[in-house]
Amino acid sequence: MNLYDNAYYIEDVRRTALTDLPWDRLRDKAVLISGATGLVGSFLTDVLMERNLLGMNCRIYALGRSEEKAKARFGERSRHPLFSFIPYDINLPFVREDLGKVDFVLHLASNTHPVQYSTDPIGTITTNIIGLQNMLEFACAHGAERFAFASSNEIYGENRGDIELFGEEYCGYIDCNTLRAGYPESKRCGEALCQAYRKQKGIDVCIPRLTRSYGPTMLMTDTKAISQFIRKGIAGEDIVLKSAGTQFYSYTYVADAVSGLLTVLLKGESGEAYNIADEASDMQLRDLAALIAENAGTKVVFEIPDAVEAQGYSKATKARLDGSKLKALGWQPAYDLRSGIKRTMDILKQN
Repeated sequence: MNLYDNAYYIEDVRRTALTDLPWDRLRDKAVLISGATGLVGSFLTDVLMERNLLGMNCRIYALGRSEEKAKARFGERSRHPLFSFIPYDINLPFVREDLGKVDFVLHLASNTHPVQYSTDPIGTITTNIIGLQNMLEFACAHGAERFAFASSNEIYGENRGDIELFGEEYCGYIDCNTLRAGYPESKRCGEALCQAYRKQKGIDVCIPRLTRSYGPTMLMTDTKAISQFIRKGIAGEDIVLKSAGTQFYSYTYVADAVSGLLTVLLKGESGEAYNIADEASDMQLRDLAALIAENAGTKVVFEIPDAVEAQGYSKATKARLDGSKLKALGWQPAYDLRSGIKRTMDILKQN
């Protein structure tokens, strides 16, 4: 079974595609998505293709490293006349004169899990800076009317103990002289680069800041704690907790992450950043592990992480985001963390 045969997954896609948004902004337009086979990018692509079934007529250019992977992920949709997959490494300059005008560019590609941070720190940084610059240059050259840079909750760093929820203007502490700093610091630099292009080249940029996202589109190779917990859970194995589990984070189900991203793209103010977060999906790591174990009918066990894993772990102990700015645009999540975890595990078990 693939995701398109799963009634719950199709329900999620259709619900998101029916979100009350100014979809006409995308009608008869062209959209380019980097990281299109990733957790968020693949769900976003499915939502836009679903809108095309309703007559939106939006040309989708999906970028990713592997055409084989894209065909396996998108199946019949990869042969749709409005869908084009472009194999591409975003660290290389991107020149495609044959594409003509591309109206919206969404840059989602990034190394996004701890083992990559520690085993490919150069690739992590270059993807977030050089890759972003290549996408911005592409957007300028192709007359894009808006560019969306998918930033991260990691830009806030460690809570200084002076606030409960991170608003978009908060700036916590990051020790920049560490290996692990490569991801959050390059995301911070990416946001500054977007502002530089907005000022110097006049491109309209918006910045959705994603929290720790999860869902049935997660990659089985993802080494984030929540992904490892879910993978163990659907295999019927004990959930392995590799710390005391007191870290307190925000999480977002992929359907809500994509509806939030689209809200920022279609309704957000130029130059502004928006947290995609809801307090009903905030939880301590040990409680998250227990929740997934409860759904799986297993238990939580403790294990010391190896050196490679430990190098890639976030040092932030409390990173909860304030989503009120996005909610003021009309965004509301469909799932809290408990229902989102159950939804994810139900879909993946069926698959």
